[in-house]
Amino acid sequence: MSTTCDKTRLKLNDFFIQVQVKAMRQAEISTSSRDDALDILQDSMIKLAAKYADQTENWPQLFQRILQNTLRDWHRRKKVRNWLSFHFGEEEPPVTEEQNHEPISNTRTPENIAVGDQKLKEIERALQQLPQRQQQAFLLRAWWGASTDETAFAMACSTGSVKTHYSRALSKLQVLLEDLK
Repeated sequence: MSTTCDKTRLKLNDFFIQVQVKAMRQAEISTSSRDDALDILQDSMIKLAAKYADQTENWPQLFQRILQNTLRDWHRRKKVRNWLSFHFGEEEPPVTEEQNHEPISNTRTPENIAVGDQKLKEIERALQQLPQRQQQAFLLRAWWGASTDETAFAMACSTGSVKTHYSRALSKLQVLLEDLK
Protein backbone atom coordinates (compact mmCIF):
# COMPACT_ATOMS: atom_id res chain seq x y z
CA MET A 1 0.00 0.00 0.00
CA SER A 2 2.83 2.36 0.85
CA THR A 3 4.49 1.98 -2.57
CA THR A 4 1.23 2.79 -4.37
CA CYS A 5 0.88 5.91 -2.25
CA ASP A 6 4.50 6.88 -2.95
CA LYS A 7 4.04 6.37 -6.70
CA THR A 8 0.93 8.55 -6.66
CA ARG A 9 2.80 11.27 -4.76
CA LEU A 10 5.65 11.16 -7.28
CA LYS A 11 3.21 11.34 -10.22
CA LEU A 12 1.38 14.23 -8.58
CA ASN A 13 4.66 16.02 -7.94
CA ASP A 14 5.65 15.54 -11.61
CA PHE A 15 2.24 16.84 -12.71
CA PHE A 16 2.62 19.96 -10.56
CA ILE A 17 6.10 20.58 -11.95
CA GLN A 18 4.68 20.39 -15.49
CA VAL A 19 1.86 22.89 -14.90
CA GLN A 20 3.25 25.28 -12.32
CA VAL A 21 4.86 27.86 -14.63
CA LYS A 22 1.85 28.26 -16.92
CA ALA A 23 -0.62 28.16 -14.04
CA MET A 24 1.37 30.77 -12.15
CA ARG A 25 1.44 33.14 -15.14
CA GLN A 26 -2.26 32.56 -15.69
CA ALA A 27 -3.01 33.47 -12.08
CA GLU A 28 -0.66 36.49 -12.22
CA ILE A 29 -2.40 37.81 -15.31
CA SER A 30 -5.78 37.32 -13.70
CA THR A 31 -4.89 38.92 -10.36
CA SER A 32 -2.12 41.38 -11.29
CA SER A 33 -0.37 40.25 -8.12
CA ARG A 34 2.44 37.72 -7.81
CA ASP A 35 1.67 37.06 -4.13
CA ASP A 36 -2.04 36.48 -4.72
CA ALA A 37 -1.24 34.30 -7.74
CA LEU A 38 1.10 32.17 -5.66
CA ASP A 39 -1.55 31.73 -2.95
CA ILE A 40 -4.14 30.77 -5.56
CA LEU A 41 -1.77 28.29 -7.21
CA GLN A 42 -0.88 26.69 -3.88
CA ASP A 43 -4.53 26.45 -2.84
CA SER A 44 -5.43 24.84 -6.17
CA MET A 45 -2.62 22.31 -5.91
CA ILE A 46 -3.55 21.42 -2.34
CA LYS A 47 -7.20 20.93 -3.30
CA LEU A 48 -6.25 18.65 -6.19
CA ALA A 49 -3.92 16.59 -4.01
CA ALA A 50 -6.40 16.34 -1.14
CA LYS A 51 -9.51 15.49 -3.12
CA TYR A 52 -8.44 13.93 -6.42
CA ALA A 53 -5.05 12.27 -5.94
CA ASP A 54 -6.49 8.94 -7.03
CA GLN A 55 -7.89 10.28 -10.35
CA THR A 56 -4.58 10.44 -12.23
CA GLU A 57 -6.04 10.46 -15.73
CA ASN A 58 -8.28 13.46 -14.95
CA TRP A 59 -5.70 15.69 -13.25
CA PRO A 60 -5.30 18.22 -16.10
CA GLN A 61 -9.04 18.89 -16.37
CA LEU A 62 -9.63 18.79 -12.62
CA PHE A 63 -6.70 21.09 -11.93
CA GLN A 64 -7.97 23.64 -14.45
CA ARG A 65 -11.47 23.49 -12.95
CA ILE A 66 -10.06 23.98 -9.45
CA LEU A 67 -7.77 26.80 -10.60
CA GLN A 68 -10.61 28.59 -12.40
CA ASN A 69 -12.89 28.27 -9.37
CA THR A 70 -10.17 29.54 -7.05
CA LEU A 71 -9.54 32.52 -9.34
CA ARG A 72 -13.28 33.21 -9.51
CA ASP A 73 -13.52 33.09 -5.70
CA TRP A 74 -10.55 35.49 -5.43
CA HIS A 75 -12.26 37.95 -7.79
CA ARG A 76 -15.50 37.71 -5.80
CA ARG A 77 -13.68 38.38 -2.52
CA LYS A 78 -11.84 41.31 -4.13
CA LYS A 79 -15.15 42.74 -5.32
CA VAL A 80 -16.51 42.58 -1.78
CA ARG A 81 -13.31 44.12 -0.35
CA ASN A 82 -13.50 46.93 -2.91
CA TRP A 83 -17.16 47.55 -2.09
CA LEU A 84 -16.40 47.65 1.63
CA SER A 85 -13.43 49.95 1.18
CA PHE A 86 -15.51 52.27 -1.01
CA HIS A 87 -18.32 52.45 1.52
CA PHE A 88 -16.17 52.57 4.65
CA GLY A 89 -13.27 54.64 3.34
CA GLU A 90 -10.50 52.04 3.53
CA GLU A 91 -8.00 51.96 0.73
CA GLU A 92 -6.10 48.97 -0.61
CA PRO A 93 -2.32 49.31 -0.41
CA PRO A 94 -0.68 50.30 -3.70
CA VAL A 95 0.97 47.61 -5.80
CA THR A 96 4.70 47.61 -5.17
CA GLU A 97 7.36 47.11 -7.82
CA GLU A 98 8.21 43.72 -6.27
CA GLN A 99 4.69 42.49 -6.97
CA ASN A 100 5.03 43.12 -10.70
CA HIS A 101 6.69 40.04 -12.14
CA GLU A 102 9.04 40.66 -15.03
CA PRO A 103 8.77 37.95 -17.69
CA ILE A 104 12.04 36.38 -18.81
CA SER A 105 12.81 36.55 -22.51
CA ASN A 106 14.85 33.93 -24.38
CA THR A 107 16.22 36.33 -27.02
CA ARG A 108 19.92 37.13 -27.14
CA THR A 109 20.63 40.79 -27.87
CA PRO A 110 19.83 43.52 -25.37
CA GLU A 111 17.67 45.27 -27.97
CA ASN A 112 15.64 42.12 -28.63
CA ILE A 113 15.27 41.55 -24.91
CA ALA A 114 13.99 45.09 -24.37
CA VAL A 115 11.56 44.89 -27.31
CA GLY A 116 10.36 41.41 -26.32
CA ASP A 117 9.84 42.41 -22.70
CA GLN A 118 7.90 45.50 -23.76
CA LYS A 119 5.68 43.43 -26.06
CA LEU A 120 5.03 40.88 -23.32
CA LYS A 121 4.06 43.65 -20.90
CA GLU A 122 1.66 45.10 -23.48
CA ILE A 123 0.12 41.67 -24.09
CA GLU A 124 -0.29 41.11 -20.35
CA ARG A 125 -1.91 44.55 -19.96
CA ALA A 126 -4.28 43.72 -22.81
CA LEU A 127 -5.13 40.36 -21.24
CA GLN A 128 -5.84 42.09 -17.93
CA GLN A 129 -8.35 44.36 -19.68
CA LEU A 130 -10.45 41.40 -20.80
CA PRO A 131 -13.49 40.41 -18.73
CA GLN A 132 -12.68 37.46 -16.49
CA ARG A 133 -14.56 34.82 -18.52
CA GLN A 134 -12.97 35.97 -21.79
CA GLN A 135 -9.58 35.96 -20.12
CA GLN A 136 -10.17 32.43 -18.83
CA ALA A 137 -11.31 31.13 -22.21
CA PHE A 138 -8.39 32.73 -24.02
CA LEU A 139 -5.76 31.50 -21.56
CA LEU A 140 -7.14 27.96 -21.48
CA ARG A 141 -7.42 27.70 -25.27
CA ALA A 142 -4.36 29.66 -26.43
CA TRP A 143 -1.96 29.32 -23.50
CA TRP A 144 -2.76 25.81 -22.29
CA GLY A 145 -3.86 24.44 -25.65
CA ALA A 146 -7.04 23.00 -24.16
CA SER A 147 -9.81 21.86 -26.47
CA THR A 148 -13.22 23.52 -26.44
CA ASP A 149 -14.62 20.60 -24.40
CA GLU A 150 -11.75 20.73 -21.88
CA THR A 151 -12.16 24.49 -21.56
CA ALA A 152 -15.91 24.13 -21.05
CA PHE A 153 -15.27 21.60 -18.29
CA ALA A 154 -12.68 23.83 -16.58
CA MET A 155 -14.92 26.90 -16.80
CA ALA A 156 -18.08 24.97 -15.87
CA CYS A 157 -20.00 26.23 -18.89
CA SER A 158 -21.16 25.02 -22.30
CA THR A 159 -18.90 24.68 -25.33
CA GLY A 160 -20.97 27.39 -27.02
CA SER A 161 -20.13 29.80 -24.20
CA VAL A 162 -16.45 28.93 -24.54
CA LYS A 163 -16.56 29.66 -28.27
CA THR A 164 -18.30 32.98 -27.64
CA HIS A 165 -15.91 34.07 -24.86
CA TYR A 166 -12.87 33.00 -26.88
CA SER A 167 -14.06 34.77 -30.03
CA ARG A 168 -14.79 37.98 -28.13
CA ALA A 169 -11.40 37.77 -26.40
CA LEU A 170 -9.63 37.40 -29.75
CA SER A 171 -11.52 40.36 -31.20
CA LYS A 172 -10.79 42.61 -28.25
CA LEU A 173 -7.14 41.56 -28.08
CA GLN A 174 -6.79 42.26 -31.79
CA VAL A 175 -8.02 45.82 -31.24
CA LEU A 176 -5.95 46.35 -28.09
CA LEU A 177 -2.76 45.01 -29.65
CA GLU A 178 -3.11 46.64 -33.06
CA ASP A 179 -0.12 48.93 -32.43
CA LEU A 180 2.20 46.00 -31.64
CA LYS A 181 2.42 44.92 -35.27
